[in-house]
Amino acid sequence: MYSGLESGNLYSIILVEDDSTQRDILKKMLVSICELVKIYEADSKIAALDIIKNNDINMFLIDISLKESSGLDLAMEIRNIPKYQFRHIVFLTTHMEYITQAFKQTHCYDYILKPYDKEDVQAMLNKLILNDTSNLENKNYNCTEDKDREIVITLKNGVYLGIKIHDILFIEVIGKNCEINTLNGIYTANNISLKKIIKLINCEYVVQSHRAFAINMNNMNRIEKLDSKLSIVYFNEYHKTAFLGYKFKESIISEFKKGKVAIC
Repeated sequence: MYSGLESGNLYSIILVEDDSTQRDILKKMLVSICELVKIYEADSKIAALDIIKNNDINMFLIDISLKESSGLDLAMEIRNIPKYQFRHIVFLTTHMEYITQAFKQTHCYDYILKPYDKEDVQAMLNKLILNDTSNLENKNYNCTEDKDREIVITLKNGVYLGIKIHDILFIEVIGKNCEINTLNGIYTANNISLKKIIKLINCEYVVQSHRAFAINMNNMNRIEKLDSKLSIVYFNEYHKTAFLGYKFKESIISEFKKGKVAIC
């Protein structure tokens, strides 16, 4: 049984399964693997999304054939939430024919076949949880050091430049490159995709906000709606702005409101 995390940093899993008996069986297996685990339960897509949007989930175990909706549809919505782009999704299924589609569409990490084989389930989940909790501990440590963390990019003249994470305002895709906007200047990272640079930065407050933008949520000071699908993000003491697309709008605005008093 793994119990590496401190009690204040529980590893969180949501179990989305509309069969209560199957849900209880899997829940007992999860508890037997990791004693310091927070398990959320949902029997539908609507209930799951409410939990997912209001909590920080580390792993998603999703029945691929929910009665009211498809588990694939739920997984696609999860992937559209910036902080969940790279979290573990594991499908629960009796239908192997759906798995290839699941891997292609949602980049899920694995699947569990029903009826559950206890040893197979424990071996697979133990590997994922052990690896994930190790990364989580490192991430928690790194977050305390974000003010000193840097990414290094190579400029066209061969100069290596270190940019502090907390100095980043936003990143914009320009052709095949990414422009990193900071209060100290604009720097170009050549031949790198937006998703890859977000992954390399590995900071929960630097997230994708649009197909061509990633923003530092700690440095934004205003969000202004343009139309039903697009908003503009403004930053402290900076003249340039970034776009906020409708796919990312809900989670980013929710994060922006945290700790603030909403007048209207």
